[in-house]
Amino acid sequence: MRRDVVMRETAGQAALGRPVVGVVAEGVVTPAGGAATVRAARAVRQRRSTLVVLGLGVLVAVLVGAGLSLGAVRLGPGAVVEALMGRGPGSFVVLQLRAPRVVAGLLVGLAFGAAGAAFQSVLRNPLASPDILGISGGASAAGAAAILLAGWSGPQVAAAALAGALLVAGGVAAASWSRGLSGERFVLVGVAAALLVQAVTGYLLTRADVRDVPAALVWMVGSTGAARWPQLAVLTVACAVLLPALAVAGRRLPVLALGDDLARGLGVAPSPARIAVLGAAVGLIAVGTATTGPVAFVAFVAGPIARRATGTAGAGLGAAALTGAVLVLAADLVAQHLLGDLPVGVVTALVGGPVLWWLLSRGGGTRWGG
Repeated sequence: MRRDVVMRETAGQAALGRPVVGVVAEGVVTPAGGAATVRAARAVRQRRSTLVVLGLGVLVAVLVGAGLSLGAVRLGPGAVVEALMGRGPGSFVVLQLRAPRVVAGLLVGLAFGAAGAAFQSVLRNPLASPDILGISGGASAAGAAAILLAGWSGPQVAAAALAGALLVAGGVAAASWSRGLSGERFVLVGVAAALLVQAVTGYLLTRADVRDVPAALVWMVGSTGAARWPQLAVLTVACAVLLPALAVAGRRLPVLALGDDLARGLGVAPSPARIAVLGAAVGLIAVGTATTGPVAFVAFVAGPIARRATGTAGAGLGAAALTGAVLVLAADLVAQHLLGDLPVGVVTALVGGPVLWWLLSRGGGTRWGG
């Protein structure tokens, strides 16, 4: 037992970046003879993670280029560059029609991927995500109410969705608070909240004017096609603030993964650390959903895919964010050019289901770090 405690303490010291000089075995302090092996293994994992992140970055750049080039009028790389500079016959097509859709997919993918991985890490549950915990559902219900009851559109629907996501997140956090923010209680309350908002959404759809339902359904599935520059300006500012904030708050996630008692012993207050991470993640989900609607499964599967690719058990927020961007951009290209311009959420749902099944069949979805 004592050896187990000390080994966890050693892991905690390493997570905080402090040097580890030895371990305790049967009450005797001995030098950390395996330190060189640990350092070598850590270097291998770091190289693998770096290569994966670089590969994902290149893939994102390729998908962005494809999104700007492909369409009824195909443009070469030179024509795309000229159009982005406001010159050439394709400037209107690129700047006003294609670029907003591509930017929306990129930013929403980054936001959902990072936020989903943060949720899974801070709650220590690989199946926890804003999709399941009612936060995306709260945005859907509020957006549907804005469309079906108030007849709103555009920025008004986005504002309603933002308020719905924040309201549900705050309610779940308040209901799960018991001498601190409990991860297990948060998941249980979140699942109950998801069922509640799903019932509210179903009621709204069944009672609404049938002529208004299609617009609500398209928004609720998730679509980048209606994104415009004013909305994207808000999303860009939010991502520029919240993604770095999540990265800073996420430095404590490896310590939180060791358990609350050890985290306190290492000087990390668990509840404030969780609130900081979840606050930034909820903000990203809320603003992203307000822009495109709740694009299904991206927040759910981006983290597990990134962890599989990098071979690490931690949060991997950067890799997860890029994975989310790849998923949304690739799904949007498929939805536009192969499936008759369907909403992107249809494709991500079709992809997310089999990916989730594969993760569960491999055992990766049943435990944290799998």
